[in-house]
Amino acid sequence: MSGLLALLDDVAAIAKMAAAQVDDIAAHAAKATGKSAGVVVDDAAVTPKYVTGIAAARELPMVGKIATGSIVSKLVILLPALLLLQAFAPWVIAPLLLLGGCYLCFEGAEKIWHWMLGHHETERDTEKPVSAAHLEEQRVKGAIKTDFILSAEIMTIALSTIEVDDLLTRAIVLAVVAVVFTVIVYGAVALLVKVDDIGLHMSQEASLKFLRSFGRGLVVAMPTVLNVISVVGTIAMLWVGGSIVEHSLHTLHVSWPHEATGWIVTSLIGDDAGGALTWIVTATVHAVFGFLLGSILIPVVTVLLMPIGVLFPEK
Repeated sequence: MSGLLALLDDVAAIAKMAAAQVDDIAAHAAKATGKSAGVVVDDAAVTPKYVTGIAAARELPMVGKIATGSIVSKLVILLPALLLLQAFAPWVIAPLLLLGGCYLCFEGAEKIWHWMLGHHETERDTEKPVSAAHLEEQRVKGAIKTDFILSAEIMTIALSTIEVDDLLTRAIVLAVVAVVFTVIVYGAVALLVKVDDIGLHMSQEASLKFLRSFGRGLVVAMPTVLNVISVVGTIAMLWVGGSIVEHSLHTLHVSWPHEATGWIVTSLIGDDAGGALTWIVTATVHAVFGFLLGSILIPVVTVLLMPIGVLFPEK
């Protein structure tokens, strides 16, 4: 009986340790998720454009292919690569974050300048007609390439927030973040691309007049909703990009952007402002900083880096 009781005590202790470990992983994953949320908004805003113009029956299969490519990128390529970098070259993490932040600032600023100058992307008339299957394959490859860049930024940000020394815990937290974000992003994308079909079905088949009207409203509202999501994604891109650049420079002992942000926020709202107001003003300052930095980077990218753009013909 004493042996059985000792065994039960050991089992209880193991269960308690396992529960504590799960709580620890959940806490780290939640923190990492919050830090990466802005990039995720951009990821969800960017992806629907890849299924525009595709037959309705192929929209969800395409989203499924892109989601599969995304989870493979995160778990098979990025997760082990980032863990190896942190283990053997941790000094690389801050420059990687800085580079990713600059990329987000560039993308956001480029979109805003295109909106302000009235530029619109158009299909080239000289392109040869392609089959639906080939177009789908091109779109999926392009989406996976873009997702890889955003996923790398998400995973790097997540890794930088995990303050534990245990390699297994870091790996599990990163895997949880990868799976959660993939499910959230592509679940939202799948819903967005099918809402108009759902609305059309309701407007034609629903037995109640109210539901038919609601369905027509969904169809009419979706272009506006997608435009709003695109705007929110762009603002989030600039906010996250500016914040990442500022904190990465501060980590690399370049402190003037961090000090300038603090001075501007204090000058605008004072030292005694509430936490919510402070966050809003700080995020706005980061977004403005991101836009200015991105605007500076546009000619640099155009002149120096555009020759390698053949690797990303869909951008």
